[in-house]
Amino acid sequence: MLAVIAVAGCTAAGPAPAPTSTSPPTATTSQQTSVPTESPTPSTTIPTSAPAPTTAAPKPTGPGGCAAAIVTRMSPDERAGQLLMVGLGSDAGSRSLDTLVASRHLGGVILLGGWTSGVDAVRATTRHLAGLASPANTAGLGLLLAADQEGGQVQQLRGPGFSRMPSALVQGQSSPGALTASARTWARELAAAGVNVNLAPVADTVPSELGRANGPIGHYDRQYSSDPDRVATMSAAFAAGMRAGGMATTAKHFPGLGRIIENTDVSATGITDRTTTTTDPYLRPFARAVRDGTELVMVGSAIYSRIDPGTNAVFSRAIVTDLLRRQLGYRGVVISDDLGAAKSVEEVPVGQRATRFITAGGDIVLTARPSDIPVMHEALTARMATDRAFANQVAAAVTRVVALKLRMGLAHCP
Repeated sequence: MLAVIAVAGCTAAGPAPAPTSTSPPTATTSQQTSVPTESPTPSTTIPTSAPAPTTAAPKPTGPGGCAAAIVTRMSPDERAGQLLMVGLGSDAGSRSLDTLVASRHLGGVILLGGWTSGVDAVRATTRHLAGLASPANTAGLGLLLAADQEGGQVQQLRGPGFSRMPSALVQGQSSPGALTASARTWARELAAAGVNVNLAPVADTVPSELGRANGPIGHYDRQYSSDPDRVATMSAAFAAGMRAGGMATTAKHFPGLGRIIENTDVSATGITDRTTTTTDPYLRPFARAVRDGTELVMVGSAIYSRIDPGTNAVFSRAIVTDLLRRQLGYRGVVISDDLGAAKSVEEVPVGQRATRFITAGGDIVLTARPSDIPVMHEALTARMATDRAFANQVAAAVTRVVALKLRMGLAHCP
């Protein structure tokens, strides 16, 4: 739900500036662990027009086997880093994350709110970030460079070279074909700016009787419709256009934020959904995204009392593993909603936010705050060193991330 507090990535809206901070060093090491050899990602291919650092096309060994081979050669520090994505505010300076990316071997950066100067300004920043990728800094893997470009109030990149995108609610009134064509254009603009991941589309359904009283989605017209089947159709159309234009796509915010009142970015209360079940029709847009091969699924931080009472979705194995991975059959990359500045998780110690998300079955821990990264990185490596089962979970998560990067041209087979 990053977008609302002017951060980016997940739920709320507005291009306001995002918080920034600094980054300390140091890391721990641990033993090598087993790596899954099966292909952990869907079979769709992403066209690559975003910058691919010093990497070549993957050899024809299959993304799963190749990814496993890459992960086997990575140190625990490098594995932990690939599971972290950090926020960069428009006022932070393109070099403000250099030390953090290098010392923590980070896998991705999200551009937060306030980028209003157009494509050229964004491109200068992403070119610099992409250039940080190297064998020493990132285990030779390119960076995922993400933006929150839904449309309406949640369009974080604006200015010359970026179309003014209507809200999802307006997009949902067009035809699927027309939306796919528009999304392809918007994706090409993102690619020209050096972005390679869009944290969109929103697959949440807001019931009509709730409407704008729904703080994270309805309040900002971020839903395509109040009919989950229409949401499935239109979010799929948006994703198809994005993918055709060179973007990896992200279905969010699993299992849906449409039935809560408050925004998880700014509140720890009023965020319990007492209706959604594991067979709920509001899951249909996410099931469609899984079938269509979405590259990422973002899990939100609301609480679902009929699925896993009292547990934020990002920390729930019942939601991330049992529902998303097993019931819906998703084998790709799972990214968290903001686990840094979001009020919904502020009572959980920073390091535990990372380890609990991975334990639940997640892959990429997203935080808006650079100051969280060292704490999260050290928590991951320390837990790997003492917990073999957790170390194996990390290996599986990194394998999924690397397999995605192979498909995007951000990695190459050894």
